[in-house]
Amino acid sequence: MEPLGDRSVHEVDEESHVIPVIDTRKSQTVQLAEQVSCFGGSQATYREMLRNIICRNMKTVVFSNKLNLLVPFGPLAILVEKLTGHHGWVFTLSLLGIMPLAERLGYTTEQLAFYTGDTVGGLLNATFGNATELIISIYALKSGMLRVVQLSLLGSILSNMLLVLGCAFFSGGIVFRKKEQVFNKATAVVNSGLLLMAVMGLLFPAVLHYTHTEVHFGKSELALSRFSSCIMLVAYAAYLFFQLKSQKNLYLPLIEAESQQGNSLDDNGSPEITKWESLIWLSVLTAWISILSEYLVGAIEGASAAWEMPVAFISVILLPIVGNAAEHASAIMFAMKDKLDISLGVAIGSSTQISMFGIPFCVVIGWIMGRPMDLNFQLFETATLFITVIVVAFLLQEGTSNYFKGLMLILCYLIVAASFFVHVDSSSVGPTLPSR
Repeated sequence: MEPLGDRSVHEVDEESHVIPVIDTRKSQTVQLAEQVSCFGGSQATYREMLRNIICRNMKTVVFSNKLNLLVPFGPLAILVEKLTGHHGWVFTLSLLGIMPLAERLGYTTEQLAFYTGDTVGGLLNATFGNATELIISIYALKSGMLRVVQLSLLGSILSNMLLVLGCAFFSGGIVFRKKEQVFNKATAVVNSGLLLMAVMGLLFPAVLHYTHTEVHFGKSELALSRFSSCIMLVAYAAYLFFQLKSQKNLYLPLIEAESQQGNSLDDNGSPEITKWESLIWLSVLTAWISILSEYLVGAIEGASAAWEMPVAFISVILLPIVGNAAEHASAIMFAMKDKLDISLGVAIGSSTQISMFGIPFCVVIGWIMGRPMDLNFQLFETATLFITVIVVAFLLQEGTSNYFKGLMLILCYLIVAASFFVHVDSSSVGPTLPSR
């Protein structure tokens, strides 16, 4: 062993400070896990230590958020379905039960990102950021309800771009009414470009259908949709590389702000649960959301009849508002703290993710399932998305926000909501036959 005298005082002093720093960054759950793994005592003490870890884990994940008070509505929805079969109540209860699960899914993804690094963590957030919408869409695809898939994904985009961003701008503008809030214009322009590309992908199949200019009637439209979906997925993968690798410096302030402001961190910025606990919770939450999504999708048409509301209005307006409530609240909270870059990441980033990944992903999954899922969202829906993207792109081009811009976006969303309430969907929302 090297004698102390041969080593510099600086090296010894450096080592003496490293260990305490590492220890302070470990959460109590992580420390307990290490104690259990190193413990060699009696089985009774081992079980006691394990019980403490489970209790602390439950407290951290389940009981640390007031939104989790809605979790019992999930089992209640299943009970109501079994006992009464009232689709209106089943739909409402399952929708409320999914809300806290979606928020906790995001939390566990953030926790897992601590152990994977920035690049893989960014990919995890991209994958699980809108996992709830994708799970619901896959169950609707499985049931042949292709219009519900299209309308719910469209509604999520419209809700994020108009309602969430509008509320964030309005709330931030009220709190900071003496000044204009600013955000990173470069990232907003890139996202606006991707959204316009998504509109292009949806527009051409609709134009092809309504102009009756298909080479092979009923087939060219579907083939174009599948080809465009693959191109959009490639473009989104390139965007992720651009964001996480090539132009990482542009997104560094956003990452730092999220790490400072995120609710999932403790005072030292360390993970609250271990990697394996994150993976277990991720699996449990995904499975539970999948179960409730099956009941939710099965009750949509019954809820439409019970409430005397169009299925289009339920899919485009109600599903996104309630399903993304946690994201809405976080976007508003960050805007009120003058962290508009994070608010835009939640609102516009989520819209980009659904339009460039969620929609084409569902087309590809439908292709695998033998379902004729395409990008023809019909003329009314495509026009609504196109106008929405144009309006939001114009408001973002200056890189500033105020409460009046937020108010305009909210009022635009009310017009969209009223339009879908009186809109009669020309396509059937019921089950669709397998692919032609």
